[in-house]
Amino acid sequence: MTFFHELVFGIFTWCFIFVCNVAFILFFPAASDIKSLGGTSHLPWDDPFYDIARHQIVEVAGDDNFGRKVIVFNACRMPPHHQLDHHKLLMYLKQTLDKYVESDYTLIYFHHGLTSENKPSLSWLRDAYREFDRKYKKNIKALYIVHPTMFIRTILILFKPFISFKFGRKINYINYLSELEEIVKCDQLVIPNRVREYDDKIRLSLKPSVVPGPISPPHSPPLPSQQFGVPLANLCLKTEGIFRRSANVSLVKEIKQKYNSGEEVNFSQLDDVHLAAVILKMFLRELPEPLLTYQLYNDIVNFHNVDTESQAERIRNMLTSLPEENYTSLRFLIQFLAQVSAESEVNKMTNANLAVVFGPNLLWGQDASMTLSAIGPINNFTRILLDLHQEVFTQ
Repeated sequence: MTFFHELVFGIFTWCFIFVCNVAFILFFPAASDIKSLGGTSHLPWDDPFYDIARHQIVEVAGDDNFGRKVIVFNACRMPPHHQLDHHKLLMYLKQTLDKYVESDYTLIYFHHGLTSENKPSLSWLRDAYREFDRKYKKNIKALYIVHPTMFIRTILILFKPFISFKFGRKINYINYLSELEEIVKCDQLVIPNRVREYDDKIRLSLKPSVVPGPISPPHSPPLPSQQFGVPLANLCLKTEGIFRRSANVSLVKEIKQKYNSGEEVNFSQLDDVHLAAVILKMFLRELPEPLLTYQLYNDIVNFHNVDTESQAERIRNMLTSLPEENYTSLRFLIQFLAQVSAESEVNKMTNANLAVVFGPNLLWGQDASMTLSAIGPINNFTRILLDLHQEVFTQ
């Protein structure tokens, strides 16, 4: 791609961001690289979007460090434009995002791989602008552009006066993958090999004294006096979107540090009903092993094969393998979430919505990565567990 073509394309792209106030630059990149996941799809072969999903351009990767859903876009997995139905891509993106945009969410865009072969046409950009309305931008809390080029930075500077101040604050540059650790555990992201190789290359080109490391120091081991005691009574059950919203980032860090230092935390003195909810999800997500344990991973991912009539008994049998503390914690959590869903007419948190929020925090694979092919079955199992909790947790 010549600099002129890249400049023209970039100017239009940033104008597009200004107009629709969301980073649709996420959709305008690179050549395909599907090797890291083998080109598989989370959809069955006869699904109308199978041929789009198999490229794995978009992934959902659980929650970030602040309790927000993480949606990842991989530029290097965009195939050449003549190999892709861009209208179907647009419909698939909408279908995927529809499941998550009602919650606070974070976008991570891996920029490396932009070529002239796979950039969408201007007509596609116009169609995207028409399709993606306020519904898709109101709850985006941050956009992280990984491996930005000087061109991208320059264009942003040129068009900064035209981008809303509120949205401009959401755009962040990530120069190296190690910097992502401050935002999300990189192990839970399925990062394309091509992106990792590029990151290694640019890191090796630096002088040893300036090779970047993680932004924050590694987590210290829990203190003997550390305990988790988020008082669920502080969670207002009638708050709309409870567990879907994020809390003040600085306050989340402060509360986490207090817990890790063994200090007492009094949520009743904090004027943020979402804070305890975020801390609860963070606690589950940062356990060394998920609450439902690695042992049950395959059974849960394949649970859709169990007959409806046998589901409650099957879940009871599965949960007998849990350590006693896991079972007790799970039962308490699920019974509490049932109380939350009982107020769903007010708080909008049905069992299905709660499953989307808590599924990825209750179970993940041993490699810690989370893909759409796994997240769907995990969320489905969580919803069924909530639906059948009275039958499952019989005394």
